[in-house]
Amino acid sequence: MAQKKIVTQIKLQVQAGKATPAPPVGPALGQHGLNIMEFCKQFNERTKNDVGIKIPVVITAYSDRSFTFITKSPPAPLLIKKELGLEAAAATPGKTIVGKIKRSQLEKIAEIKKEDLNCYDTAAAVRILAGSCRSMGIEVED
Repeated sequence: MAQKKIVTQIKLQVQAGKATPAPPVGPALGQHGLNIMEFCKQFNERTKNDVGIKIPVVITAYSDRSFTFITKSPPAPLLIKKELGLEAAAATPGKTIVGKIKRSQLEKIAEIKKEDLNCYDTAAAVRILAGSCRSMGIEVED
């Protein structure tokens, strides 16, 4: 079987379970001649359990106008805000503290993000997430 030729990769962040042909999905897929409704149907089916969360997706477009896509874990700041029940991060991190997060909570988020983070173990993942917390104005408790 001959390998399909990859034309491009499209990276988007789409609301889980709520992909529509409206921007950003429609224009991004339309310019490569991909079936927008087919993508929306497959994406919504795959992400129906995470409704309300923005999910990063990487769509690989092939020369025969077919496509495949992989979904990644939600962005770390989104998971941190959800864990703490925050609406927004601090406007002036370093000066304002909007919340405190326990190491056990960071470990829980690290398990979700582990595949997409650039590290080998949970301890390194927790350190990366702790840095994200500090830049959001969230104090990390040991």
